[in-house]
Amino acid sequence: MARRRDRGDRSRAWQDRGLNVKVQCELCPKGCIIGPGQSGECRVRINLDGVLRSVVYGFPCSIAADDPVEKKPVFHFLPGTKILSLATVGCNLHCKNCQNWEISQANPEDSRAYACSPEKMEALARQLGRPSIAYTYTEPIVYYEYTHDTARLAREAGLRNVLVTAGYVNEGPWRELLQHIDAARIDLKSMSEAFYRDICSATLKPVQNALVVAKSMGVHLEVINLVIPTLNDKPEDLRGLSQWVHENLGKETPLHFSGFYPMYQMRHLPPTSLQTLETARSIAMSEGMEYVYIGNRQTEKGENTYCPACGKLLIQRVGFVVLQNRLREGKCPDCGREIHGVWK
Repeated sequence: MARRRDRGDRSRAWQDRGLNVKVQCELCPKGCIIGPGQSGECRVRINLDGVLRSVVYGFPCSIAADDPVEKKPVFHFLPGTKILSLATVGCNLHCKNCQNWEISQANPEDSRAYACSPEKMEALARQLGRPSIAYTYTEPIVYYEYTHDTARLAREAGLRNVLVTAGYVNEGPWRELLQHIDAARIDLKSMSEAFYRDICSATLKPVQNALVVAKSMGVHLEVINLVIPTLNDKPEDLRGLSQWVHENLGKETPLHFSGFYPMYQMRHLPPTSLQTLETARSIAMSEGMEYVYIGNRQTEKGENTYCPACGKLLIQRVGFVVLQNRLREGKCPDCGREIHGVWK
């Protein structure tokens, strides 16, 4: 059997009449059937000699040592700390609004990469004094083996692991990976199958399942929705999403509404207005969500954490900077309410 770093987590192979060995990837719902020397839609999982191989294992295209954890955005997980962040090229989605399309939609042979094994990445985090590692920027699911092995080593060394993902993954490999993950910030792009199909080349149901599974396994979960004018910004869209999160993930789940900026294949649309984002936050709070945030825009209250019981300010933020954190052992210092999150 091939070593884990060479083989996809779930795949099967067969020969066609021309005796060419094809491989089906079973990592994500797309189930790409891949011919010899070809890659799946993610561009980085390639059929080499009848074995599905990850050609980006140990070769990140981006390493950032000083990202604040708030940049992910993750607000209820070790606030104010720096997080070592990494990515390889590739993504199994093709979102027309992608802000990192230069690497997410790149072929591995066309992108600069660095040799950094899981062992080196874990050692780098410890050397820099970072309490956690983020798998981010592109899609950590497509560099699954690299994410898995690095996260396992980091956990063994006492570090935390944070996934920043679209959550488009099959349940088997997802459950295996989550055993080594402490926090996940997952995109819920829309409650519309048509949106996922037309804008992302994906489907909604597997993402909903990934969210529910992550919550059930005790992973700290935060959800983000990029609000795009004319596509998913109607009040009924925002209300439906907020209701689903409340009913399936719990009112304590931090929910982020992020502002869209024109880029990639959506330069024809305007930026999201602050008014729309404020409306989204108000709707979510009216549906019972306790922690609702606004991203990509500075607001008076939209970046701060407030106690859901007494309403007092607990964590004050400007952008990615924490100005004050009044929590005391994870509780509101004014009324004693326990605040959902990982604080130390």
